[in-house]
Amino acid sequence: MTRSRLALPFLFGLLLTDGASAAGALVPPHGYYAPVELHEGKGETCAAVPTPYTGKLVFRSKYEGSDSARATLNKESEQAFRAQTASINELERGVSQMVEHYMEKGRPEYLECALNWMTTWAQAGALLSTEFNHTGKSMRKWALGSLAGAYLQLRFSSSQPLKSYPREQQLIEEWFARVGEQVVRDWSDLPLKQINNHSYWAAWSVMATAVATDRRDLFDWAVEELRIGANQVDSDGYLPNEIRRRQRALAYHNYSLPPLMMIAAFAQANGVDLRDENDGALGRLASKVLAGVENPAPFAKRADQKQDMSDLQENSKFSWLEPYCSLYACSPALRKKKAELGPFKTFRLGGDVTRIFESAGPSSRAAIGKRD
Repeated sequence: MTRSRLALPFLFGLLLTDGASAAGALVPPHGYYAPVELHEGKGETCAAVPTPYTGKLVFRSKYEGSDSARATLNKESEQAFRAQTASINELERGVSQMVEHYMEKGRPEYLECALNWMTTWAQAGALLSTEFNHTGKSMRKWALGSLAGAYLQLRFSSSQPLKSYPREQQLIEEWFARVGEQVVRDWSDLPLKQINNHSYWAAWSVMATAVATDRRDLFDWAVEELRIGANQVDSDGYLPNEIRRRQRALAYHNYSLPPLMMIAAFAQANGVDLRDENDGALGRLASKVLAGVENPAPFAKRADQKQDMSDLQENSKFSWLEPYCSLYACSPALRKKKAELGPFKTFRLGGDVTRIFESAGPSSRAAIGKRD
C-alpha cells in the first residue's frame, strides 16, 4: 500500500522558498521538499561501492586530435576516457538511481546504499587531486553536480530521511564542500574566450553544493558565473564560444542550458532573479535553441557548417525545459511539447528533474512565471 501525504514541513517549505529562508539559510526550489513515497516491499541488495578515485585527474579527451573547434570525435580516445573514468561514472549514475528509487519507493535499503557509496568516497578523499588536465577537472565538476544534485533531494525532503544518519550527513557535506572549493579554484579567473558550457556546468555543481552545505560564498560564486554566461549571449541569442564548435554549435548551445536554467531556478528560490540579466539573455538563448531545433539553418549559417543533430535525439537533452518552465510562463504549445518529451531524467542534474519541478505544483510555478 502506498502512503503519500504532504507533511507540514513541505507546506512550510513552500512558504519559504520564494526567497531565502527566515533564518537566511540557502534553500532549493520547492520540489526538493517533496516527501518520500512509502511502499511495502524490500529494496535490492546494495552493490559493491565503486573504487574511490583518488589518483591524478588526468584523462584523455574524446576530441583528442581535433582542431580548434573540438567537435570531431576520436573513438579510440573516447574508449580510453570511458575506461579511465569508469568508477566515477558508476558512482554518479548509481547514486542518482538509488536516490530516485528511494524517493519513489521509500525503502531504506536504497537510502543506506547511496549514503554508503558517498561516505566511502568522502572518507577516501576522492576527486580532490590537484594534478589534473582539462578533462580531469571537467570530470570533477560533473561528478560533484551529479552527486550534490541527487543528495539535495535527501537533504531537504520533508520526510527528513537524513535525520537518522548524522555522521554520514556530516562526512558527505564536508566532502562536497572540499570538492566544491576545488571546483571554484579550477574554473575561476578564466579569460572570456575560454568560458563556455564547462564553466556553466562547474557553476551548477557549486550551486548544488552551496545549497546542500549552506555556503553563501559558493552560492555567490555560482551566481556570478551565471551572470558572466548570460552576458556572453549576444543580441541574437547566440553564445559566441559555442558557435566555435562548428557542426556541434546548436548541440552545445542546448547543452549549455541545463546548468544555466538550474542555477537560475536555485537563485530564484533564494531571492535572486537573474531573468533580466543582459536584457533577458537566458530567455533569448532558450528561444534561439528551441527555434534552432525546429530549423537549424540559422545555426548552420552562423557556424558556417551544417549542424550535427545526433546529440539532440535524446529527450533527456531537453531536461532544461523543467526549470525553464518554472521560471518563465511557457506557452501551452511548449508545455505540451515538454510533456511529450518527458519525463526528464538525467543523472548530471541529480535524477528525475520532472518529478522535482512538477512537485512544486502549478500555483507555485505561476507565482514566479514570466514572459515566454
